[in-house]
Order: sequence, then structure tokens, then C-alpha cells
Amino acid sequence: MTFRNDPAPIVAPAAGVASPSPAPGQAPVTAAAPRVARSTAEYRVLDAAHHLHPFSDMGTLNRTGSRVITRAEGVYLWDSEGHKIIDGMAGLWCVNVGHARKELAEAAYRQMLELPFYNTFFKTTHPPVIELSALLAEVTPPGFNHFFYCNSGSEGNDTVLRIVYQYWLVKGQPSKKYVISRTNGYHGSTIAGASLGGMGYMHEQMPSKVEHIVHIDQPYWYGNGGDLSPEAFSLNCARQLEAKILELGAENVAAFIGEPFQGAGGVIFPASTYWPEIERICRKYDILLCADEVIGGFGRTGEWFSHEYFGFQPDLLTMAKGLTSGYVPMGAVGLQDHVAAAIIENGEFNHGLTYSGHPVAAAVAVANLRLLREGGIVERVKTDIGPYFQKTLRAALADSPLVGDIAGTGLVAGIQLAQYKGDAQGLGRQRFANGGEVGTICRDFCFENDLVMRATGDRMLLSPPFVITHEEVDELVGKARRAIDLTAQRIGT
Repeated sequence: MTFRNDPAPIVAPAAGVASPSPAPGQAPVTAAAPRVARSTAEYRVLDAAHHLHPFSDMGTLNRTGSRVITRAEGVYLWDSEGHKIIDGMAGLWCVNVGHARKELAEAAYRQMLELPFYNTFFKTTHPPVIELSALLAEVTPPGFNHFFYCNSGSEGNDTVLRIVYQYWLVKGQPSKKYVISRTNGYHGSTIAGASLGGMGYMHEQMPSKVEHIVHIDQPYWYGNGGDLSPEAFSLNCARQLEAKILELGAENVAAFIGEPFQGAGGVIFPASTYWPEIERICRKYDILLCADEVIGGFGRTGEWFSHEYFGFQPDLLTMAKGLTSGYVPMGAVGLQDHVAAAIIENGEFNHGLTYSGHPVAAAVAVANLRLLREGGIVERVKTDIGPYFQKTLRAALADSPLVGDIAGTGLVAGIQLAQYKGDAQGLGRQRFANGGEVGTICRDFCFENDLVMRATGDRMLLSPPFVITHEEVDELVGKARRAIDLTAQRIGT
């Protein structure tokens, strides 16, 4: 294959869209200067010299060198060595419509020429954010008619905290300050987001944490369920919420927040008993229920939002990633009408960011959501490619001695690596004592065989773009099986 290291061409305006004339004294619009072509070694030297990567051991990474991704199309990536890689994680759970969609590039191009930026402070708005808000009211479940914008899921969950506290202040219950979340939940990496999340390794780097955040156990049956059925175990985990509320005093508890399925924690799906009980408890004690849909939102499970798959109704939604399919940064918080009313009618809400409702991001989001809806992409996840992916993955891994369980629906899956998978019901199952090392070995085999499959401890995660074809699913699953088989050989299973 001929490898192309040149930059993508400048996208011309769509038919009928004229480029604006330059303002007086302004030079005509011209194409950007070509990117300097460098070798992989040159890129790695510069990367090591100047770039700090997220969630990385920089010393080790700089010694081995980063993989340099230079272009992408559909479900594939190409690196600076010309390798064609199947993207089993849709970037970082986000490129739902696939890479290199002209519709989104053209939306950004047009908006940049018309209004590249203006803020939404100071009694000001603009057409893209108005259109996006109206469209979100159509695709979100009934009762969500107001949206606050930010740049990421982390900022979205910071915003959720502000809204929750303001809501109870307006309601005359300022003592309601505690927010309950779960161990091994992920709600972002800001100080507030990491405080909400229950991942110990993140907390260790934070001497200061947001107050009034407490955690209950995650509904991780394979790891923690013992001899209980998944349904009984999930119900027990849900009832920890009621116990924690009673311990703190219902008059002091503001909200419960959770991902409908845990994403970064390992694609952990609770049993069907979990979320109805969580919702019942929240309503009983007058607690706001917040769904973090940063990963699960915009079609990942085959429903527009993953809480719809699990059958509960939250008061607040955190959104990001699939909102723009990752083409530009954007996050949002959706407010149920009763929550929005408390914010709207009671003075100034002192929260916001320079880029809240950025016009280019909003324009791309509108194009993305229309593509997902009018192109039938979300419906296809539910009725065609999602079921095919789940069936193919399970069939391919059924006889693997290393795979103890597969969780997921639609186009998301968590593959549990286990020392012993147990009987047909999973009784007697045994995880590896060094599961994180086993997961890393498997991830490295994926890397070597041109597949992006993420490892979270002893769970391997897949979340491909929605535009993946049946043939590409076969390729992805075949490469996943090969990586798992090589892992089994390496560790002697």
C-alpha cells in the first residue's frame, strides 16, 4: 500500500455556499501551508522533547517511542510507517460516524468562514447553538428541553455538580450537598470529575478533593459477585445506595451519579435488577438521578442514550464524545424541565466557559446528529450491525480458555480475561492475580497486529465506529481472537 503523509486537502464549500470576500485590508483566503514531512524517528524525537501525554508513563513512552497516527478513514487508521490499523475503539469511544466524513468537515469549514467564534455570555447567542439545542431536544428523551454547553465530559460533570447544588439551594434545602457515585466509575479527570469517579489511582495524585462526594460499590458481578446470581448481586449493590443515604441522612443527599454501563472501568454491565432499584431509591428519598452518557450517548447501545437501554429516567444527562463524533471538542449537560425551571427562574447561574456553545463545535454537532438520525446510523446499530458484532464476537471467543465472560450490547463490549472461567453459570470462576499484566500483554499483541483494542486491567474493551461493515467486524473479531490466543500462549494457559 502506498502511504500518504501529506495533509488532507482543504475542503471546498458545499455547492451553493459562497466563500466570503476578504474584509478591507485582509488578505484573500488561501490554503494552509503544507505540513512539514518528517520521518517517524523525527516525529518521536519532537514528541518526547515537548509533549506530555495523558495517562502515560512518559519515561517509558519516550524510550520506546509513540505510534504516530497520520490519517484515518472510515474504521481505519494509518501510522507514519504505513500500517493500516482497524480502530476498535472509535478513537476514544467517540468517532461514532467514522473517520473523514466530509459532511462534518464541510460544516466546520462553512461555520469558520461565517462566524468562527463568538461567546454566549452577555445576553448573546448565535444560530448554530440555537439549532443544536433544538435538535438535542428532539433526540433526547421527553422532558429534556434545556442544555448547557462545555468542552468535554469532565467539564460536563463539573457542571452537573454546580447545577445540583444550585437546584437544592433554590428549593430551600441547602443541606443537600452529598453526591453519591461508585467505585471504579469514571467521570473525568478534572478535580471535580476525578473526585466523582471512584478510581483510586487518580485520587492518589490529588491531595485536594471536592468535598461531600462519597462512593458505593460498583455492580461488577464477575469480579465481586461470588456465588450470587448476577441479578441478586446487582440488586444488593443498588441497595447500598439506600444504606448510604440513610447513613448520611436523606436531608443531606443531593444526587446519585453513574454511567449506565461503566466505560473506562471495563465495560461493566449491571444486571436488569440494578437501575430500576437505583431509580426507585432516588425517587423515594428525593435525590436527583444523574446519568453520565459521555460514552454511552448517541447510539452506542443501539438506543440514542444508554439509560434508555437500561430502562430508567434520569434528571440530568452528561454528554460529550459522540455529540460531535470527536471531530471537535464539545460537551453538554441536559436538564429535565423541573431542574431547568429551578435554574432559569432564580437569578444568575454563575458558571460558564469561554467556549460554551462554540459556533464551530455546534455546527459540527448539528451535522453529526442529523447524520446519525437521518442516515439511519443509530437504527442500524440496534437492528443490524450491533447484533452482528455481538453474535460474531461471542461465537469467535466461546471456546477460548482465556475468556471468562463477554458483556455488552450494540457496538460496545467488555471481554473478561480469566484464569478459569468456571462452569456454565460462572460459578468457580477465577481471575488472574496479575490481571493487569495479562491485559497489557493482550493489548500489546493487538498493537503489533494492527488492532486498537483497549485494556482496562484484565478486561479488553471494544467500541468501534458505527459505520463498520460486516466484513470489517469479521476482521476486527479475527484480530481480537488472534491477540487473545497469543496472550494465552505467552502466559501458558
